[in-house]
Amino acid sequence: MRIVQFSDVHLGFHYSAEQLAHLVDIIQSHDPDLICFTGDLYDYVVLEDSPAVIQALSRLKAPLGKGAVLGNHDYYGKEPKKITKILSDGGFQVLNNQSIALNRGKDYVWLSGVEDMWNGQPDIKKALKSVPPNDCVLLLSHCPDFADIALDYPIDLQLSGHSHGGQVRLPFYGHIVTPQYAKKYVDGLYILGDGKLQVYTNRGIGVSQYPVRFYCRPELTVITLNSG
Repeated sequence: MRIVQFSDVHLGFHYSAEQLAHLVDIIQSHDPDLICFTGDLYDYVVLEDSPAVIQALSRLKAPLGKGAVLGNHDYYGKEPKKITKILSDGGFQVLNNQSIALNRGKDYVWLSGVEDMWNGQPDIKKALKSVPPNDCVLLLSHCPDFADIALDYPIDLQLSGHSHGGQVRLPFYGHIVTPQYAKKYVDGLYILGDGKLQVYTNRGIGVSQYPVRFYCRPELTVITLNSG
């Protein structure tokens, strides 16, 4: 099962709807089975480009569907309802402390999502309420450090963003600054609890605060899950 994850687009801050449309073409070129967006669609406010954004998101196709969670920037300016509608109109299932079953033949994978740690009210118990205890669970959490909570629950893989990988990284040193709730799991793959939970933190597509990346390229993540 091929999953394509993208995160932290930050439309309106040096990233446009036209660039998003190009990103959609790249995502589709990977022939995904499942598409996951891990938050921060806009930077601070919803712009007048929302029809073009919805049109671009609607072109994303995957047989197992498209799941999303909101990020901390999606809450700014009292915009979460607007952004949820944009994502929903674009064909995404926005998971606010919810889970959905993804059926592939006789197998099930559960896609779960929690609200943002910074501005939302993440409730993993509520999200997993309908999930059988032994089924495979993929969790979307905008903030990667939520993994310390997820580790106590039957989660197999957590996908996150938020950190931007630090945006600026120095050779032989790494990231300089990351935001709250992205201090421990900043970039790439982490294996926790002796293999119980895997966490992948995506560096994001756009930027925020400062329009620069240094030794920290934008990232589109392609993950293949194998049975067995």
